[in-house]
Amino acid sequence: MNNETIANYRQLETAPTLAKIKKLQCDRRYRDKQGLFFAEGIRNFVEAVDHGFSIDTLFYSEKLLISPIARKLVRRLKRDGVAFARVSPEQFRAASQTERASGVSAIFHQHVQKLDQIKPSEHICWTVLGHIRSLGNFGTLLRTSAAIGASGFILVGDNIDPFDPNVVRATMGAIFKQKIVRTTVEGLRSWIELHKLQVVGASPNGSVDYDKVSYTHPTILILGNERSGLSQDQQLMCQHIVRIPMIEGTDSLNVAVAGSLLLYQVSRSSLGQI
Repeated sequence: MNNETIANYRQLETAPTLAKIKKLQCDRRYRDKQGLFFAEGIRNFVEAVDHGFSIDTLFYSEKLLISPIARKLVRRLKRDGVAFARVSPEQFRAASQTERASGVSAIFHQHVQKLDQIKPSEHICWTVLGHIRSLGNFGTLLRTSAAIGASGFILVGDNIDPFDPNVVRATMGAIFKQKIVRTTVEGLRSWIELHKLQVVGASPNGSVDYDKVSYTHPTILILGNERSGLSQDQQLMCQHIVRIPMIEGTDSLNVAVAGSLLLYQVSRSSLGQI
């Protein structure tokens, strides 16, 4: 290792880094103000690097980190000048929220886009959400959206935090494959009208079964509140409001299941398989 490479290294003190991680894990206002979030695990780490997410700080334990590919990435990022804290297994476990500490985690920069940065014709589908009761359900939807090659999520308002640790953990790395856009109801309506997009909403009171609609490319899916369903504003944006048929006496599906069914139907339509 030459002197130039050594000079690029930016090792941080452990205690302040650990305190920063703890605050990012539990304080949304701090996460948003700093524009950062924390994620741990080899899959998250590899996916983040592969998809070009900007890293604020690496946090790893040499003894715990046994994955060859992750170790190689850590070495490369350190050489590139990414700040890092190398810690003991005990210190790493103090920051970990998983059952088995993988030995690698990082503080990442949030990446939230605006609607005017999006070219809808380049994508098969966007999913719109305004509220969600279970952060784990949002994580599941992110995984499904990534699995079909959809672009990501348009979040209306500030209710949903895509960088909450429960969401990030549930995505199993998909958070790094999906685009996140935040807008207002008015902004969404104008964008839909500008690009003349097909909008499909989901509701138990929908007028047509979800598999009887032709989903054009691109489709905007709107998933309503899990308790109250689609709002009046959301309904007015939709060309179709679809239902998922169920036998009498059963409860409605949660938003992760319902949304996943719709996303796969969009995928099938885009492949001409209906």
